[in-house]
Amino acid sequence: MHLEFETCDVFTETRFGGNPLAVVRGGEALDGAAMQRVAREFNLSETVFVLPAGAPGAEARIRIFTPGAELPFAGHPNVGTAVMLARRRASGGETIVLDQAAGRVVARLSRDAAGQVAGAEIEAPLPYATRSSLAPEAVAACIGLPAAAVLTSTHAPAIGGCGGAMAFAELADPGALAAATPDTAAFRTHLPASACIGLHLHVALPDGRRRARTFGPLVGVPEDPATGAANLGLAGLLLQSAGGDGLALEVEQGVEMGRPSRLMLRAWRDAAGAIRAAVGGGVVAVSAGTMEV
Repeated sequence: MHLEFETCDVFTETRFGGNPLAVVRGGEALDGAAMQRVAREFNLSETVFVLPAGAPGAEARIRIFTPGAELPFAGHPNVGTAVMLARRRASGGETIVLDQAAGRVVARLSRDAAGQVAGAEIEAPLPYATRSSLAPEAVAACIGLPAAAVLTSTHAPAIGGCGGAMAFAELADPGALAAATPDTAAFRTHLPASACIGLHLHVALPDGRRRARTFGPLVGVPEDPATGAANLGLAGLLLQSAGGDGLALEVEQGVEMGRPSRLMLRAWRDAAGAIRAAVGGGVVAVSAGTMEV
């Protein structure tokens, strides 16, 4: 059986930056175990399988896999898949609708000066919610830093998200962020995969932006260059902590990995008072081919 695939870099305007993504077509006959094997072969932070839409109004149904687990939702797979599908379809349009386990995601497309689809913004399928608190000492143990490097002034460390559970913690400065080193044994103790996908660390930069790193060693992602779902959760958490009606934020990630990424975030309160969040960025095509399974 042959599968078509493309790869792209997401949350960047430069090839070989951002977060690589594999988009696989023709896998309707594969079960979850087979899809997991394909994802492990690509060994990227996520691989997406594009399947026929199961409900009216959707362009496709997608399934998302890290090398070690299936995810109900993730940001960079939705952004990248939306752009790659939009570049293939004959008709125009400014949105693409993707169904997945966490719900329906609408991607709003952006175009370059030549009119080609160059990026997308997606809204998380669920509002932000904090699930539980987390001790600074537990975070520190997971990243090999002293507990004093974990701040609690902006927000206390917490587990939450907008469709997937992630642990969040603010660090004292970029030096502490650069020094963070994941300890897999400590993750198993303090942040098991049953509790969250991984740990999203962030620091404030002088110009109002933030820099982030994400570690997910228990789902096969030692470090992720650009994590849409985690940054969606970060935007929601920051709005929840600060109060107010909304915020806009630029986050850089992947710097320490040599894959600089730029994520544009928004968070706001809807009519019911729930916190919603959106993330967007550029997408650059890299490769295309077939594989046999």
